[in-house]
Amino acid sequence: MADTEGERRPAGELEAGVLAALWAAGGPLSAAQVGEAISQNLARTTVATLLARLLEKGAVGRRPGRRGFVYFPVEDSHGLAARRMHRELDGGGGDRGLVLARFVKGLTAHDEAELRRLLDEEGSG
Repeated sequence: MADTEGERRPAGELEAGVLAALWAAGGPLSAAQVGEAISQNLARTTVATLLARLLEKGAVGRRPGRRGFVYFPVEDSHGLAARRMHRELDGGGGDRGLVLARFVKGLTAHDEAELRRLLDEEGSG
């Protein structure tokens, strides 16, 4: 699927657009409404496929609507980012310590201080 001939979209761009539309909506949307809300001009089947993938990943939920299903985000963008971080940690080849060590090594001083504050807060609560 390309924007222009020979040019591919970055991985996850379409799913991110669908999630952004759902977050902005403030309520459940049908696949047709999601298609209208996103900036890309996508076929109805493409939107349905994206919603099915997001449902499978647990990023959206669905319930019966007037005609078909309506979709809603399961978490806000921060919760979704945390879920992705956990998934990467779980899939790191079995060595969680190594994955965490490399993650911490890449933190800025500000992020490291924030992480320490959060860990201290969790430990005392």
